Amino acid sequence: QVQLVQSGGGLVQVGGSLRLSCVASGSISGINVVHWYRQAPGKQREWVAGISAGGSVNLAGSVRGRFTGSRDNAKNTWYLQMNSLRPEDTAVYYCKLTQSGVYEYWGQGTQVTVSS
Repeated sequence: QVQLVQSGGGLVQVGGSLRLSCVASGSISGINVVHWYRQAPGKQREWVAGISAGGSVNLAGSVRGRFTGSRDNAKNTWYLQMNSLRPEDTAVYYCKLTQSGVYEYWGQGTQVTVSS
């Protein structure tokens, strides 16, 4: 079992920045891929970013150029750095870890609110 704990959300003004963290604990082994998703009120959950086991990052078009992902292997932590935030970025953000392509674990979600 793997547990994911998220932190770093909050309230920020338009144009501001936040960094979300996703810390994994438990039986962390194998090849781990982490994806970030978000869900705004009344909308479906959407994919935001993915960080491969090799560290490469893919981003959704809506956040490319503003968000980036990274990881700290020593801390079993993955990050989503969010810059130039917009009101439409307001959502609950989730991290998901896929272990060895089989097991999936979700973080508890963290609220990001961008005020204008």
